[in-house]
Amino acid sequence: MKACFMGLGYIGLPTAIIAAKSGVDIVGVDINSKVVEQTNAGHLHIVEPGLEALLQEVIKSGKFKAMSQPQESDAYFIVVPTPFKGDHQPDISYVENATRMVLPLLKSGDLYVIESTSPVGTTEKMAELIFTERPELKGDIHIAYCPERVLPGNVIYELVHNDRVIGGIDEASTSHAIEFYSQFVTGQLHPTNARTAELCKLTENSSRDVQIAFANELSMICEQAGINVWDLIDLANKHPRVNILQPGCGVGGHCIAVDPYFITAAFPKEARIIAKAREINNFKAQWCAEKVKNAMLEFELKNSRKPVVAMMGLAFKPNIDDLRESPAKRITTEVMQSRNNAEFLVVEPNIQEHNVFKLTPYNEAFERADIVVFLTSHNEFKQLEWRDDKVILDFCGIFRK
Repeated sequence: MKACFMGLGYIGLPTAIIAAKSGVDIVGVDINSKVVEQTNAGHLHIVEPGLEALLQEVIKSGKFKAMSQPQESDAYFIVVPTPFKGDHQPDISYVENATRMVLPLLKSGDLYVIESTSPVGTTEKMAELIFTERPELKGDIHIAYCPERVLPGNVIYELVHNDRVIGGIDEASTSHAIEFYSQFVTGQLHPTNARTAELCKLTENSSRDVQIAFANELSMICEQAGINVWDLIDLANKHPRVNILQPGCGVGGHCIAVDPYFITAAFPKEARIIAKAREINNFKAQWCAEKVKNAMLEFELKNSRKPVVAMMGLAFKPNIDDLRESPAKRITTEVMQSRNNAEFLVVEPNIQEHNVFKLTPYNEAFERADIVVFLTSHNEFKQLEWRDDKVILDFCGIFRK
């Protein structure tokens, strides 16, 4: 079997590699020529433990090749971004463009699957597009939706072992898609229809967003009440039916910080808790930025000089290089723009360089800074020891103090 993956990003590339490892001949397509060149050279353009060795293995075996254009295959997978246009309205133009690229190649019996996070009804829209342009294929190809459920940093394991929800536009499409994924997924494959599968993906991440919003709101209440939120949550979680998550400086990434808007855009009157959770998590980042700015002002008034401020972490979650929708990055940007005459040391141990921020090693930044702002709980930061001679703003529980 030959499969074509449209998009070699954080999900498309690992999935294509795992499928190739299972014996499927894979063509990976990306419009970025640098990504294609780097991938074919056996080097990742993302950070994911263990994945580069697998990439080199499937390239050497001849089972995987990256290209800039799709090739005729038996199965096509759309794994491209679904960004926003104005006012958090989802933009499925990337999905449509990728679909149009493979349209001329589709033939009887082929499988077409969307993995990109999509608004409810997207799979049906793409089916309509395909059958409008290629009416002879109606009832003769299989079309389905199958969202990913993986955690960055543990993608190799989770792509294989996690359950998947697979929804086709008809039962034959669902069955055909399940047959493909069963080649490399050992988790259970749950059949449904396309609309349910689309909303399932959005529901999973919206649920987590609501839970995180509760923890973030609680952290702001505790700050006002003079209570250690980490101790409070630990004690509350002793209840057998309570499981409060840990607060942070907001919510980032291209899933939890984004997917709820796909629901609120389509169902603005109904999705009230989901919309409020988004508001709270966005506000938490603003709240953190104000705390940093106030600490800088207090330091300057007390010491008659500008502080050296270390902003510790840019990634949206610990131990990864992904800065998409990162509240840490947003906070750092706002704080630096508000006090340009202070000295800032920006730290992100998981990337080599950044086109906006000059990066500083974490131990050097911690040593030099007057004010240390922990935004992401990277493992490296947990090796540091509390210093009473520094102002420490710990928004992610490095010291739980």
